[in-house]
Amino acid sequence: MIQESRMYADLHNHTPASDGALTPVELVQEAVRSGIRMIAVTDHDTIDSLQETLSAGREAGIDVMPGMEITIQFKRTLFTGSLHLLAYFDSALLDIPAFIEETDLVLSQGRGDALTEARIRTINECFGPESTEPWLPEPLRVEHVYRHGHRISRRHFALALNDLGIHDRAVVSSIIGNDSPAYLPSGIPLERAAIYLRRWPLVRILAHPAAGSFPGESHYREVLPPFEIVEKILPEFIGIGLDGLEIEYPGHTEEWKKRLREWMYDHHLYIESGGSDCHDRTLRPPARTGVTERVADALRQLCAERIADFSIPTDEL
Repeated sequence: MIQESRMYADLHNHTPASDGALTPVELVQEAVRSGIRMIAVTDHDTIDSLQETLSAGREAGIDVMPGMEITIQFKRTLFTGSLHLLAYFDSALLDIPAFIEETDLVLSQGRGDALTEARIRTINECFGPESTEPWLPEPLRVEHVYRHGHRISRRHFALALNDLGIHDRAVVSSIIGNDSPAYLPSGIPLERAAIYLRRWPLVRILAHPAAGSFPGESHYREVLPPFEIVEKILPEFIGIGLDGLEIEYPGHTEEWKKRLREWMYDHHLYIESGGSDCHDRTLRPPARTGVTERVADALRQLCAERIADFSIPTDEL
């Protein structure tokens, strides 16, 4: 982990626009309290909170890097599940209505009500009271899940299962994890993401690539695939213009960080990102890890260079 005295920026944070508990204002306040100078907001598949965070950052003297965490869907023999791509950009991009409209259109295809309802149906078919494995005391309903948020993620399903009295983490994982027969991966296919990424001046960072190989229990491990699976898929991300890796991460051991830096060298990647993946103040707090000012400046400069050379697309998506 980066020493606190050297940490300048936390480049991975969530707000209630996706599955975070801290509002944009509260995230900025936490940055002020921790002494860091820059945060990025990277909500899952949405940019809805960015304007509010930028405004709060200006008032508090905290630099805010706009971003998002794009969910990439895989359903293959090798791996069924999702990997995450962090995309950062210059704030001037938010002044382009076509960017906002296209981002909402594309990223909503991998989440939303339809996916949530399909997952609920499948969970009940596999684990409801009338199923062959009746782990649920009653059918899971839409209102159970939406009680905990509006942009539904796996975290909201876990909280809904807790409400039904299922607290054992192993059982919860068996119901909603990647290996569950009820699992339906979220996100958009990599091919669809590639079309979107080619159209806009974004810096692309593969999020927490080694967290799935954390030895033991960790809130940061979630249900991410192991390092060996990510390594096999990495060339596909390289092929869509990957700029770097998220290396400083609470779910990365020093051994895995060393391996990831070797990946960076081998594939000529140059943005070594990092962040806390903040979701709340207790289990996954802000300002736990991040990057130095040098790294933050390199990211900021690359975002500025890309938008300076950018022309708004005029063709159909």
